[in-house]
Amino acid sequence: MKRVSLVVLSCLALSASAFAADPTADPQADVSVVRNPDGATVQGVAKVTATIVGIDPATRTVTLKTNAGKVMELEVTNEARNFDQLAVGDVVTAQYRESLTLSLLDKKTQPSRSESDSAERAAPGAKPGGEVGREVTIIADVIAVDRHAKTVTLRGPRGETVDLHVQDPERLKRVKKGDQVKAVYTEAFAISVEPAMTK
Repeated sequence: MKRVSLVVLSCLALSASAFAADPTADPQADVSVVRNPDGATVQGVAKVTATIVGIDPATRTVTLKTNAGKVMELEVTNEARNFDQLAVGDVVTAQYRESLTLSLLDKKTQPSRSESDSAERAAPGAKPGGEVGREVTIIADVIAVDRHAKTVTLRGPRGETVDLHVQDPERLKRVKKGDQVKAVYTEAFAISVEPAMTK
């Protein structure tokens, strides 16, 4: 059994990494790529369903068991509403979504970075649930293009650099040193709890 201590704003105080990055969590993953003439978007969704098999109110700990039999223990922080509404047998569904959109800009602008966060919790008295998310937008300069290695080097607003691998040679032909790229990264983690099935 794996023990994880997490602090987030969602109902069970789970972070995106709790299910999405834990190899024992049995996630169902789906990844898609959408291309357009000026860029591309990569989207991914990971989903895990587990059943509550134990609750310790004294330590605010919930023990979950996935359909594949993996067991994990989660501490629920005080920010999570409605802990007392949880019951053994309840089904917990966690879903992590992320996407990255890259596009070439037509006009040069100042490199920049902006970020916004969102959070939504279950209503008082309801079964726990909620969603946390964020969106980061970066405008970066193309400082190098290596057609042989199929990479583009970008410099962000803080002077940091990153190399991006570009699989499609036709897209790589359109990028040159001095261009600018807009990157929009979004992620969201949602969790819901359904009552135990009555027999």
